[in-house]
Amino acid sequence: MSLIKRNENWLPSVFDDMFKTDWMGGTTNVNNIGTRIPAVNIQESDENFIVEVAAPGKVKDDFNIELDNDVLTISAENKVEKENTNKEGKYTRREFSYSTFKRAFSLPDSIDNTKISANYNNGVLEIALPKKEEAKVQAKRMIEIS
Repeated sequence: MSLIKRNENWLPSVFDDMFKTDWMGGTTNVNNIGTRIPAVNIQESDENFIVEVAAPGKVKDDFNIELDNDVLTISAENKVEKENTNKEGKYTRREFSYSTFKRAFSLPDSIDNTKISANYNNGVLEIALPKKEEAKVQAKRMIEIS
């Protein structure tokens, strides 16, 4: 059992917990207005950080990646409109959808901001954040005593 800090008005937070928790034990990636926020994986190696954003159904032109004062912001916007009319022109159906998200990450000083790159493939946006040379792990070496 864990302790959870509640606001003085506990009722809204109880409902938030109920609707933001999936029934398999995890939590959903839903923001306050009901829009799904893509899951993000962050991996660190000796050479770089890799940020992976799961965003299937989008195209690379839907994304905006900005760097401002060591804050990396990833956003996407997608608008879809469809209109159907029968042969006589009597029946029209118009459907549209709009989705957007924004995620921001503060980057450590060890990132070389001039070499950041991004690639979108098979529904995953991958952003490579290379480390500066001085931040990379140095190989172990023996020091001779004189």
